[in-house]
Amino acid sequence: MLRISNVKISVKEQLSEDLLKGLLSKKLKCKVKAVKIFRKSIDARKKTDVFYNLTLDFSAENEERLLKRQGITRVKELSYNIKKVEANFRPVVVGFGPGGFTAGLYLAEAGLKPIILERGDRADIRKKRVEAFFKTGVLDTESNVQFGEGGAGTFSDGKLNTGINDPRISYVLKTFVKFGAPEEILYSAKPHVGTDKLICVVQNIRKRIEALGGEVYFNKKVTGIKTKGGKLTAVVCGDEAFNTEAAVFAIGHSARDTFKFLCDSGLPMEQKSFSVGFRIEHSQEFINRAQYGSFAKYLPAADYKLFTHLEGGRGVYTFCMCPGGYVVGAASEEGGVVTNGMSNSGRDGENANSAVLVSVGPEDFGLESPLAGMEFQKALEGKAYVLGGKNYFAPAQNVEDFLLGKATSRLRGVKPTYKPGVAAADFKDLFPGYLYEALRQGLSVFDKKLRGFGADGVLTAVESRSSSPVRLLRDRESLESLGVKGLYPCGEGAGYAGGIMSAAVDGLKCAEKISEKLGG
Repeated sequence: MLRISNVKISVKEQLSEDLLKGLLSKKLKCKVKAVKIFRKSIDARKKTDVFYNLTLDFSAENEERLLKRQGITRVKELSYNIKKVEANFRPVVVGFGPGGFTAGLYLAEAGLKPIILERGDRADIRKKRVEAFFKTGVLDTESNVQFGEGGAGTFSDGKLNTGINDPRISYVLKTFVKFGAPEEILYSAKPHVGTDKLICVVQNIRKRIEALGGEVYFNKKVTGIKTKGGKLTAVVCGDEAFNTEAAVFAIGHSARDTFKFLCDSGLPMEQKSFSVGFRIEHSQEFINRAQYGSFAKYLPAADYKLFTHLEGGRGVYTFCMCPGGYVVGAASEEGGVVTNGMSNSGRDGENANSAVLVSVGPEDFGLESPLAGMEFQKALEGKAYVLGGKNYFAPAQNVEDFLLGKATSRLRGVKPTYKPGVAAADFKDLFPGYLYEALRQGLSVFDKKLRGFGADGVLTAVESRSSSPVRLLRDRESLESLGVKGLYPCGEGAGYAGGIMSAAVDGLKCAEKISEKLGG
């Protein structure tokens, strides 16, 4: 097939193959036989002219003649093949989030029958535990928004867009579709699955791994490792040891007890910069109008992405924006409040929410320990817990009050969606002064970029788990830990990814390296 980019079409049109064939036939002055969308994005830079920008793959008469035209290329299909290999051991995968389940699926397809250890529950049970926390405020520290089948990404928007450029992305997207995700993620410029569908996808991936001879154990928290001569010999869960020569540690960014025992074991790791802040909520209707103008009625819920660089080099930006979504309680430890964003596939909630974050680094939390950033996070979460009333309610402020630098005594305007609940507060009592002022300056800039952003909204805090506070050091070529051969630090928790897609790709990379060592 051939490929053509920058095909513009009104958002008022109902996209269909017949419509696109007719459009291309007229544009190229030849008969187009078949056409499919390769990439679809929305161009809303001019609110008076909002349109779809399409990249189309098509077949037509006289293709060699068309190839001489500027902007038309031959489609090059990439394939991702997994070779069967043999081993005298079974590889272990620690964690069943995006990095863990793609690594586990690869190893299972390679015939290696991996053993997967997940500290939380199965997705269906986990969903009940999370809903119970939202309703009652009773936290299960091993089965929550952070821990359990699918990882932290399961209770998010299921966003699959990423800043990395890797040919494995196509394979990951096709894998998601194969196991239940909508086909539109294959061509959407900003693909998302939604929490409601992602739960089913990860369960189907697990069933495939099990059908291939792999084993997935839930409620199995890894508590140690065994080594001999600098090589991994076993992964330990309490009194049980799983002997192995290769283990992918896809532990997630919130596995603080795992970070600690790995640090105490002497595994090389370093501090990593991350970001902290809060969630901001507006009505989705306001965001739709602000982004699409009068064209909003033809389009799905709008999103946004904002960034500013402050004097001194610190950045403030929006992150993990959830159109038509909800702010959720994402705590995983007693005595701490954590916020995150979530939306279902329909993105049909009344509010839009996003994290507003400011970058922090070792200069903010000290150099005395690789885990200093983790302690910095915990301290903020503890303050938020106290401000919220020590019942997992989140401290909240009206955006207008925050920008004016005064406490909120009564929440007004947009109704907060955070569960278990919120308590009016003053964020001066939560953030160190330099972060408080940085966030205020950032919001002021965003209000100028997206008019009304700082007027009628509500803030809930604290957003502290945007990424891992540590990096587990690994060899650039083998991807093995610099301290233990056969241990593969993987994904977001290990400091090598920043979202579902990049973590899934990193899981594949680690599994590939294990396969290569075995002749694959």
